[in-house]
Amino acid sequence: MNDMINRLVIISNRLPIILEKENGKWKTIPGSGGLVTALAPVLKNRGGMWIGWPGTSELTDVSKPIEKASSSAGFTMKPVLLNEEEIEGYYIGLSNEVIWPLFHDLQSYCNFDPQYWDTYKEINRRFAEVTIENTSTEDFIWVHDYHLINVAQELKKLGTRSKIGFFLHIPFPPLDIFFKLPWRREILLAMLEYDVIGFQTLRDRRNFIQCVRALTEGIIIQGKGQVIIARIGNRTIRICSFPISIDYKNFVSLARSKKVADEAWFIHEKLPGYQIILGIDRLDYTKGIPYRLKAFRNALQRYPELLNKVILIQVVVPSRRNIPVYNELKEEIERLVGEINGEFTRSGWVPIHYIYRSLRKNELLAYYRTAEIALITPLKDGMNLVAKEYCVSNIEEKGVLILSEFAGTAAQLQKGALLVNPYDIQKVADAIYRAFKMDEAERKIRMSKMRKAIKRSDIFWWVNSYLQAAISHDLESFPLLEEYLPPYDI
Repeated sequence: MNDMINRLVIISNRLPIILEKENGKWKTIPGSGGLVTALAPVLKNRGGMWIGWPGTSELTDVSKPIEKASSSAGFTMKPVLLNEEEIEGYYIGLSNEVIWPLFHDLQSYCNFDPQYWDTYKEINRRFAEVTIENTSTEDFIWVHDYHLINVAQELKKLGTRSKIGFFLHIPFPPLDIFFKLPWRREILLAMLEYDVIGFQTLRDRRNFIQCVRALTEGIIIQGKGQVIIARIGNRTIRICSFPISIDYKNFVSLARSKKVADEAWFIHEKLPGYQIILGIDRLDYTKGIPYRLKAFRNALQRYPELLNKVILIQVVVPSRRNIPVYNELKEEIERLVGEINGEFTRSGWVPIHYIYRSLRKNELLAYYRTAEIALITPLKDGMNLVAKEYCVSNIEEKGVLILSEFAGTAAQLQKGALLVNPYDIQKVADAIYRAFKMDEAERKIRMSKMRKAIKRSDIFWWVNSYLQAAISHDLESFPLLEEYLPPYDI
């Protein structure tokens, strides 16, 4: 174990920015998604580094726009460049047509093309090469998610002596599902090259341990609690479960801001007298959006009291447009929205307001503040930070969270949320009606419990817990640069 830690180096599939060309010039767009939301505040102004793909297939020099973005972000960014063919095999192929559906127990969506595995290994090697060129032995290298499982293995082939950690943001499947992966043993052995392996939940870690015991030999598993030990020869691997979270203070500060309050007032002004039910999801078949829409239709059919009293605002953020099944999903969602609105719309009332685009940060927070009910019903999710963002932004504590029991965050928020099986359309409809009828006192008790749980285990707790497990250091080992101070004090 290194006693001296120089920098925290994050490696993920994507940089926290996206590069796009406009009128022949590069422009940078802030990245979105759970990983950026979670880690950008941690890395900011600590002298760290983020390595990832900048989101373009052009293999031209992108150093200047990335240097400019690095200066603004408060940490260094280093790009890994990929061409169209590599994106097709590594990202669209192995990552999102094999690992993603399989690890979400949806193996019918898998495409086990053997060429995908070869490209995946090549790109993981390239990430390792960029990493070793830009890091030293004293850096702690923290690799994130299913796109880059082989990076530690490749780094060790290149001779690195740095400590390397891995965190899987998606679920890890049970043994019978994982066995269907053609490269199951190779993936497992690659994961065991890390010094510490992190999972979102105890269930995910338990699934991983079962697979290790079934597919490998000579590994001793010891301990209990959030961190356990695997011994392979003279190597020790720490295997932990820490649920990822959000920057609680920052979300509260932004939710209280005048800009957000003004946007929230504007939403209420346009939709007076209605309880707003909010669904916000990236376009993905794991999010259960068609089941949710059917449950909402069932609620309108069975509970006439909801008619002309509730509005479902369903936000779908475009994603993975190059994968055919996502285009089919979009068509199904839009068909269902059209059918339901066609059946129930009355003069002055349209039951579903459908938004297909990304939301600005202030706009997103305004919807969080405005919505009386959040309907978050993934078929399976590693964590689901939208649920946490909704609760933390609900500063009046009058909202109700309806949450899938298959979301990783259900374990933390079960005392306050209405937990549902997203496949059970009738029970989800019952939960919608129950949330609609819930009195203010019960809403406040439930929401207060969830907000306190998130505050106790915020993003900085998550990072500290992981770093303590990995290298016996916490964020104080990567102090804020003196010239920067946090922008709020709550």
